[in-house]
Amino acid sequence: MARPKRQVSGRMADQADKGHFAYEGLNRVLHEKARLGILTALRTSKDGLLFGDLKNLCSLTDGNLSRHLSVLQEAGLVEIVKSFRGAKPQTWAVLSRRGRKEFDAYILELQRVIQDANSRVASQSKEKGQLPPR
Repeated sequence: MARPKRQVSGRMADQADKGHFAYEGLNRVLHEKARLGILTALRTSKDGLLFGDLKNLCSLTDGNLSRHLSVLQEAGLVEIVKSFRGAKPQTWAVLSRRGRKEFDAYILELQRVIQDANSRVASQSKEKGQLPPR
């Protein structure tokens, strides 16, 4: 017996498409704008980043960065390391092993979102005989 089909935006879709655009891999903890910036900065730095450097890279205040790091630390995505350089205290933020794994999976899910959106734009442009926008 054939799967039931339904019309979806100018094409036929079957039950295999169910939930295709749910994007379950988009974790709300990671998806928040400031935390996404923090995680991206940490993912690009093998040894982590000093609090002040991370604050500047992400254009956050001390309080905002502290709060977002706390959320990420509670989720097990970031480790906070406190040390001293001479008499001066230093706070480092480092992406945890779990954080690296979850962030990489998150990026793959975002790539799927972009791919889905691009295919829709390309098919609409093709229908109109236009090139997709750049």
